[in-house]
Amino acid sequence: MNRVVRLIEAEKEIDLVPDREDLQTPHEVSGINPEHLRMAEALLFAAGEPLDAKALATSLPEGADIPAILKELQSIYEKRGVTLVCVAEKWQFRTAPDLAFLLRKEQPEQKRLSRAAIETLAIVAYHQPVTRAEVEDIRGVALSKGTIDALMEIGWVKIRGRKRTPGRPVTYGTTEAFLIQFGLESVNHLPGTDELKAAGFLEALPPSGFDVPNPSDQLGPDEDPYIEGEDVEPELATGGPEPL
Repeated sequence: MNRVVRLIEAEKEIDLVPDREDLQTPHEVSGINPEHLRMAEALLFAAGEPLDAKALATSLPEGADIPAILKELQSIYEKRGVTLVCVAEKWQFRTAPDLAFLLRKEQPEQKRLSRAAIETLAIVAYHQPVTRAEVEDIRGVALSKGTIDALMEIGWVKIRGRKRTPGRPVTYGTTEAFLIQFGLESVNHLPGTDELKAAGFLEALPPSGFDVPNPSDQLGPDEDPYIEGEDVEPELATGGPEPL
């Protein structure tokens, strides 16, 4: 009888001992160095601007698995008050979208973009690389120098190249600041037809043959890179100002 009791007690003790795998943290199971994870977390938390994988690799010890670390941090912060997001192929901690109202502060807007500037920004975003003449053709009206200047002053539009056509006009595209402002990972993440319809920006039945263009942040086959300091096309120096 005593032997049976001792065997039962021994079995209970064995059941109470957890497996080694149960004792491991998620980082150990995934093979991520916990210290590397903490270091990456500190770098991203303290950074004043988004960091790319190369910047993290430069600061972390050699051999750190950057993609795995970023994925793990995303998982850890998925349900937290701040989340790790990828914008313009860089990483940044941001307030969870559903908690943004807590930090919203109403204040008067110092400067408003004109309708012309908003239309031009949308055309540049979706049709880039695009020239001034192409913007005018899409809008159906002449484009003044002031409209492009306003968007470049904000930092959302830049000169990105030159078309290999007579006159070699400059081409325009959006900037990294544009992606960060609108929370986009790349220009390929701009809203598509279905999303624009859902938001009320497109009719339920758009015109026949209508399609949302595919923008690219890469140089096109008929586009040369813009060299800083080059003069832009002469026609930009003319044209009356549009309201900003």
